[in-house]
Amino acid sequence: MKKILCLFVTSLALMPFASQAQQNVDKNAASKPNVLFIAIDDLKPILGCYGNTLVKTPNIDRLAKMGTVFLSNYCQQAVCGPTRASVMTGMRPDHTKVWDLKTKMRDVNPDIISLPQYLISQGYTTAGVGKIYHPSCVDKKSDAPSWSIPFFKATAADYANDLGLPALKHYQSIDIKNALTSNGKGIKDNPKSENVSDDAESLGSGKRGPATECLNLPDNAYEDGTSANIGKAQLIALTKAEKPFFLAVGFHKPHLPFVAPKKYWDLYKRENMPMAQFQQHAENEVFVAYETSGELRNYSDIQAFTTFTKDDLRAGLKPEKQEELLHGYYAAVSYVDAQVGVLLNTLDSLGTLKNTIIVLWGDHGWHLGDHDIWGKHTNFEQATRSPLIVAAPGYKAGKTTSLTEHVDIFPTIVNLAGLEIPKTLQGQSLKPIMQNNKAVIKEFAVSQYPRNIKPGEVKKLGYANGKLMGYSIRTDKYRYTLWLNNKYTSEEPFTEARVYAAEMYDYVKDPLEKINVANVKAYASISKALKDKVIAYLSTQPKNFVAAAK
Repeated sequence: MKKILCLFVTSLALMPFASQAQQNVDKNAASKPNVLFIAIDDLKPILGCYGNTLVKTPNIDRLAKMGTVFLSNYCQQAVCGPTRASVMTGMRPDHTKVWDLKTKMRDVNPDIISLPQYLISQGYTTAGVGKIYHPSCVDKKSDAPSWSIPFFKATAADYANDLGLPALKHYQSIDIKNALTSNGKGIKDNPKSENVSDDAESLGSGKRGPATECLNLPDNAYEDGTSANIGKAQLIALTKAEKPFFLAVGFHKPHLPFVAPKKYWDLYKRENMPMAQFQQHAENEVFVAYETSGELRNYSDIQAFTTFTKDDLRAGLKPEKQEELLHGYYAAVSYVDAQVGVLLNTLDSLGTLKNTIIVLWGDHGWHLGDHDIWGKHTNFEQATRSPLIVAAPGYKAGKTTSLTEHVDIFPTIVNLAGLEIPKTLQGQSLKPIMQNNKAVIKEFAVSQYPRNIKPGEVKKLGYANGKLMGYSIRTDKYRYTLWLNNKYTSEEPFTEARVYAAEMYDYVKDPLEKINVANVKAYASISKALKDKVIAYLSTQPKNFVAAAK
């Protein structure tokens, strides 16, 4: 930790003297609250504070008792790169132009302003560690404009017991390391593994290890433990600097592979793992709405337990493997919860808790076998519903079912910090809901996901290409999804000819999404009303708005 503190102090010393204008900003910012920004990869709302009675998450639940738990929060696109770009910029995917895990946000949107970048302009010091942006969607410095202190990255020396860097970023088993790397010393010795994307479905299983790992190791044998330790050291250094700060700490788990120290696996009994009740596709299904579970199937131990065929997109995992994966997911959630505890305890010990806004969010949900899907990559409830907890000085704790979205996080933090909200943001501040948990600020939340249809179907339907975009709105009772063809995005005018298919689910009567009622006669008026809302939403997006004004 001394090394980290020295690096931090040195970086502060090397900062140029501020101009008079900047000094004025710094003076005004001196009384502003700090921000601890906790990002958790693939965390669905399996948390005690969200009503799950099996999971062990005492630290996140402790945070929930300090702030507002947003029970009906949704991501903009259920995959890492796009959803994180939306969180960090307060803009939707059709504006960021990040719909995949390849596009670099600033290559297509060089003038976009990120949350920490804006806070720098308001006198904040910004720093980060772990997974905040998806690494393939930003530069090698995890988006250099976002950080006034260079982004921290763990080195081999930060890992426990001289274990060194985990193989493929995840594994500490000597047997797995020997199998995956040239000489068992970690990813640096295997150049093919250095840039493996966590979500890449195109990779063969030869570049993956098993889907789980359970070893009796300390927390900092894995990356999230080292990130928590670095985050702790940064909190100490930032507090001593006596300037408002924004510290982002990103945790990788419970992202696949489900690896965690044995003590977290020991919190659960495998026979108690709750397998999904409904492991089928919906009646009246829209085939493109489902996905292949390709991310999971890339792991080396999965193929022997699956009956997957591309014709029906069902993973067909054997029950024993389902139970193992569920056990691993729960263990990984508890492991991450312990790392959140490290950060909360540090703030508490520093006396900084009373002047710190704390925001904890999962980038999207995750299918744990429902619809026979293992992964994200859909517009369904289990992929789009994401945890969000916000605690701020002077605000009472509570829970709300008011609809919220990831694009709301940026304006909320800025508003709570007493700063002006940039007018360009597409989200809304959640401060009114924090003041009154029954307040409603929006009628629906919006998610989207791209798909490709088969060449034969493209030809049959006479489309120019096979690229679809599914726009999904979630109201308090329903989800309505409109699949639009020929590379449609919301920057274009809507026409009925662009409609490929529609879905609608009634969560009051059908919480498991068993029946698509978009074209069911009894729902005709509701379906039409929701379709009209989707079309109206599309017409109000920035480019369409400008076109309409002309």
